[in-house]
Amino acid sequence: MTAVMQGVRILEVAEHTFVPAASALLADWGAEVIKIEHVERGDAMRGLASSGVMQMTGSIHPLLEHSNRGKQSLALDLTTPEGLEILYKLVATADVFLSNKLPRVRTKLKIDLETIRALNPNIIYTSGTGQGERGPDADKGSYDALAFWHRSGLSVGLARPEYGHVPAPPGPGFGDSIGAMTIAGGIMGALFHRERTGEATTVDVSLLASGIYSMGQAFGLSLLLNSPWTPPPGDGSPNPLTGNYRTADGRWLAFVCLQAGRYWPLLCESIERPDLATDPRFADHGSLLANHVEAKQALRETFAKRPLSEWRERLETFIGQWTVVQDTLEATEDPQTVANGYIQECETASGEKFRLAAAPVQFGGEPAAPKRAPEFNEHGDAILADLGYDWDTVVDLKVRGVVA
Repeated sequence: MTAVMQGVRILEVAEHTFVPAASALLADWGAEVIKIEHVERGDAMRGLASSGVMQMTGSIHPLLEHSNRGKQSLALDLTTPEGLEILYKLVATADVFLSNKLPRVRTKLKIDLETIRALNPNIIYTSGTGQGERGPDADKGSYDALAFWHRSGLSVGLARPEYGHVPAPPGPGFGDSIGAMTIAGGIMGALFHRERTGEATTVDVSLLASGIYSMGQAFGLSLLLNSPWTPPPGDGSPNPLTGNYRTADGRWLAFVCLQAGRYWPLLCESIERPDLATDPRFADHGSLLANHVEAKQALRETFAKRPLSEWRERLETFIGQWTVVQDTLEATEDPQTVANGYIQECETASGEKFRLAAAPVQFGGEPAAPKRAPEFNEHGDAILADLGYDWDTVVDLKVRGVVA
């Protein structure tokens, strides 16, 4: 793997997932990331024991690891002059300053843009917020389930009348992780701009903006037609080869063959239904769309007769676009996941093995191997020593609660 971010130092004052996951990606790609944590409790994520549906036990904290792998940890009290002095010394050495504190909190802590830039004019100042830097809700906190998922129109796009409820995000930190990729890309672009022009710009990403962009095509259609985006009708697309079909053992096959007329006879051959290929109701693309109710029913009945394992075999040579609907464990063992290294192995400080989703961008033809997340204040003494603090001074700072 080409460590494209090697030589870049990132200073992070952030917690939870949205912003920390961005610098974790950059650490995967070679950046040095120094994470400033609360002097007593650390990142609030360290105390999270449940994702809402899964209880975490043992020494491995996958949510913390996902968003903090490969970093150094320094626990610091930023409300003290001495704590700020340490932070400011680190600012002077950093290429990027990264925070998810609200604008008013950044001002209160004296880590706002003007203060940080006065210390280091060349630093890339990066903020990740719920609803953006400006506007009436700029200083209101949020979570990805709110700003990214519900406020952006995403959940409405998935809602259906028969549900009787608004769907929740599909997994913890879903919008946070997508937003984190956006932040990481923004930082890399800003560093490239600085390299080319000498100008240090800012990077501003919000969960709301990330959600809106994820729904960008739906927004484009809505605005053009002056109609809010709504889910497709219960029967879905009139194309019978764009939909999901249940197998005999309760599993699902998903098809997205946009050229229905081209792929219909090929599918009929694979599923051993030549009668459907010669049926005049399904003779071409237009006929299939006109008679989609009958075509879909024929496919439902056919797929319901055999288990998934048999359909995997029969569809192996089908050149249309399809897949098995998989859960997370199945996706982990998917041959494509394995071949491309999309899941990587890590180990804790004590050598206990665990696995994480890899960074979604690969450089040099191989995946980035993530390192573990730091223990609380694991690198504090070393960072302070690098800044020139002698041991007696460090002990004094510890006694007074400035550092952990």
